[in-house]
Amino acid sequence: MQKLSFQETLDQIVAEDRRYDREAYVFVREALDHTIKTLKKDRNRNEARHVSGQELLEGIREHALKEYGPMAITVLASWGVCNCANFGDIVFNLVEKGVLGKTDQDRREDFQSGYDFQEAFVAPFRPSRSAQVKTSLTRQVKPAPETGRPAKKSNISQ
Repeated sequence: MQKLSFQETLDQIVAEDRRYDREAYVFVREALDHTIKTLKKDRNRNEARHVSGQELLEGIREHALKEYGPMAITVLASWGVCNCANFGDIVFNLVEKGVLGKTDQDRREDFQSGYDFQEAFVAPFRPSRSAQVKTSLTRQVKPAPETGRPAKKSNISQ
């Protein structure tokens, strides 16, 4: 029996489990590659080793922010991915088809205790508190229409 290509395997997975877009599977595979490279660089080693669910979730978060920036949460949602448990489902669908390997300690539940999507994908793009204060102060002083200079405050009520 001939081994299926990654694309053919994805066709099978998506036909059997329609919850997630095929792009979500491609993304998780890319995020795994990103995670492995990051772990090797951080440890200055070339040896292959197993990636835990928590390490993969962090790699997924980093990769999504790098690739999609403030649109990351929107892109993930368009693929049907709204929480870390969804990533666990995707990973284990790939494991069941032999695309990814797992150890006896790996479980779907490893992905349930991940991060909050709002904190992971939206919060990094919110302005800091000091930036919000600066912005609100800037809005209070509006230029006078005729001169383009800030309007002088008047003590006279109109």
